[in-house]
Amino acid sequence: MTAHTPRRSPIPGERQRDPERTKARILEAATAEFGAKGFAAARVSDIADRAGVNKQLISYYFGGKEGLYNEINKRWQQTSAEMSQSERPLDAVVAGFTMATLYNRDWARLMVWTNLEPGTEAPDEQADYSFIQAQLADLRRRQEAGEIPADLDPPYLMLALFAAAAAGVTLPRVARMICDEDPESATFTERYAEQLARLVRHLTRKD
Repeated sequence: MTAHTPRRSPIPGERQRDPERTKARILEAATAEFGAKGFAAARVSDIADRAGVNKQLISYYFGGKEGLYNEINKRWQQTSAEMSQSERPLDAVVAGFTMATLYNRDWARLMVWTNLEPGTEAPDEQADYSFIQAQLADLRRRQEAGEIPADLDPPYLMLALFAAAAAGVTLPRVARMICDEDPESATFTERYAEQLARLVRHLTRKD
């Protein structure tokens, strides 16, 4: 059973006029630290320094590093669920996730870290699993509705589309050599998202 540091109220001088703004600043700093170093290597003191707050506030508001990760993860899953709503065509969903790597690059890097750190599970692995399974169920519904060809296996299709959308983050060196563009730029990401959307439209086109 994991021991948790008891939360305490901020001492005088640590109180903020706008707690929501302070929490937002902490979450932004945590996402940047996690993206740069991975969850395991990120330090609460570095997150606090980046956010410009006393590290005790992190325990007070989020219960520590794990609570920070879980809150960031929950918000990203909410955003992802909105982007992948069933009423949106699949090409728009894939393009949206590709563009998300531009606007949420730190989170995209954190996703890479959680997949590459050997023997390290994300703090809330079950939440991640449940989210992925919900996305997969939506892809199966799309296939049953005729949007996706019947000879494609939804799990493998989803893995391929997920990898393709994240390629600008996971394969920046290769992307630069192939496309002769900066994979972190808006120009590259917008063009790549548009091309992926075209590819998916060809894949799902009814002849």
